[in-house]
Amino acid sequence: MDYKARTKVSRILIDEAVPVGGNVIILGWVRTVRSSKEVTFIEVNDGSCMKNIQGVIQHPEAFPVLEQILTGASVRLEGTLGPSGGKGQKYEVAVTSIDLVGAADASYPLQKKRHTNEFLREIAHLRPRTNTFGAVNRIRSKMASAVHAYYQERGFYYVHTPIISASDCEGAGNLFRVSTFDFQNIPKKEGQIDWDADFFAAESYLTVSGQLEGELLAAALGDVYTFGPTFRAENSNTSRHAAEFWMIEPEMAWAELGDNMDLAEDFLKYLFRYALEKCSEEMDFFAQWIDKEVRATLEGVIGSQFERLPYTDAIGILERSKETFQYPVSWGLDLQSEHERFLTEKVFQKPVILYDYPAKIKAFYMRINEDGKTVRAMDVLVPKVGEIIGGSQREERLDVLTSRMQAMGIRNVEEYQWYLDIRKYGTVPHAGFGLGFERALMYITGMSNIRDVIPFPRVPRWAKF
Repeated sequence: MDYKARTKVSRILIDEAVPVGGNVIILGWVRTVRSSKEVTFIEVNDGSCMKNIQGVIQHPEAFPVLEQILTGASVRLEGTLGPSGGKGQKYEVAVTSIDLVGAADASYPLQKKRHTNEFLREIAHLRPRTNTFGAVNRIRSKMASAVHAYYQERGFYYVHTPIISASDCEGAGNLFRVSTFDFQNIPKKEGQIDWDADFFAAESYLTVSGQLEGELLAAALGDVYTFGPTFRAENSNTSRHAAEFWMIEPEMAWAELGDNMDLAEDFLKYLFRYALEKCSEEMDFFAQWIDKEVRATLEGVIGSQFERLPYTDAIGILERSKETFQYPVSWGLDLQSEHERFLTEKVFQKPVILYDYPAKIKAFYMRINEDGKTVRAMDVLVPKVGEIIGGSQREERLDVLTSRMQAMGIRNVEEYQWYLDIRKYGTVPHAGFGLGFERALMYITGMSNIRDVIPFPRVPRWAKF
């Protein structure tokens, strides 16, 4: 089907790498067809870029197949590339032959009009053909490439951590179980579910994080990162939560909290700079149609030096502000997005890294400070959103970690022996963080709902497609 002979539209309209006057073959989907007795204009998009290529067909009566070609159909166009006489386009194709590859009838739901994102979520199998979701999927691909480029250029190893796990890294308990049991006949032993009879002979879950296994690999390879799917069975229907999402989790041996902050700040700036410089077509679209301030927002982050502020100092600033918050502020409480945004937008007017949080509101693996009350945790806060990155220096002292796990009520400490062993055999200071890929994409694109930056979202009561 001319796969190798075709010319991608991006090569013509974006790269301008195809000579005028040459023969081209275009394979794509019809966006619009406009016909008169003398000429037919057919706009085709092949997914390689935002723009459509226009095919001009003189004497349309000589092409009876045109009567069967409607919006949404897939076609093959062949003709001569030339300068366009139309407004808003530089090149067009003088069509010499056209083939209907796959018909689309009048019920095709993506006719030429604006559709709401809510409607498009219902037809997620077709929404990538729209301008908005074509742009989202292209920039998602480019930003994934940027993630790998950043870490590979800095000597980090890309590691693959398990998707199926027997541990709860975050300790939140919002886990999806993995089991081969017949739900109508679950084996029991002494009145309890007999997990030993299950496939893995233990309670197993979809992972909430690759961090714990990342620590194991960092204890051998030095600097590593994971980039893969993670899962949370949190019954939340907010615009920021999904049950399945992708996490970027670097882990560094021989590193302390300051090193972690340096990496997080540099990484965010790299991603945002990459989006502005390497994804200009998509960013132009988002700035025009989604969020007119999106470029300025990213440039503001890139151009600033992140404020580094202890949690205790942040609480003091919030308490003295006399601002009326929906949620109260006091030492020992986790901050809400309204508090985080107040700090980034009104107090400092730039990103802020909060650190040294109360131990009681953070996970067991974070390093205890000398005061015994706080841990070496950090959250990176950005304007408009609040927290975008969470991380910590890990507790590398075996006795302290074991005591903390017991104090936090972790019942099966012995099942984490593999995690404790890297503290037992050649322990080193180490640190890392997690960045939700979809959260980053929302910030980069200005899209306001996480369901619109992942191709097929998984949320409560929705696992279609």
